[in-house]
Amino acid sequence: MTGMPRKIRVVGDPVLATPARQVTEFGAELAQLVDDMFASMAIAHGVGLAAPQVGVDLAVFVYDCPDSDGVRHVGHVVNPTLTTSGALDAQDEGCLSVPGPYAELERAMVATVRGVDKDGLPVEVTGTGFFARCLQHETEHLSGTLYIDHLPRNRRRRVLREMEPYEWNESA
Repeated sequence: MTGMPRKIRVVGDPVLATPARQVTEFGAELAQLVDDMFASMAIAHGVGLAAPQVGVDLAVFVYDCPDSDGVRHVGHVVNPTLTTSGALDAQDEGCLSVPGPYAELERAMVATVRGVDKDGLPVEVTGTGFFARCLQHETEHLSGTLYIDHLPRNRRRRVLREMEPYEWNESA
């Protein structure tokens, strides 16, 4: 199976603010969704993408992201639960559903996600640094939370004003 890019939804779309449903059916349809999400993320040059970002209200995300040592991690998690530890680190963060601007946000330096893969087999992923940030960011998408929801109102308004359309989202 190869993925077909799907249009990435942007802030304001109700699917992004709605908690995702747990996946209960595993099979070809879920596998295709995961492949399509990887294709969409690659075109947009993202490091993570949650199913609601392509208009699907299921608890699934994909990632292709380096950790604090520069090691690349590629995978997906279905029905994830998140635990964090370590100090907080303030870094710039962006989102394919808020195209363009970045804003500084504190995140835990270590994150662990537990869930299953597209076949229903157990998965556990622990990330540090940037990868920990990615795991936290994508898991939050599944609860209907965007990174800008953590920002003070004035900063959030400024980020929203700085959004801009991206070509990769027009052709999908």
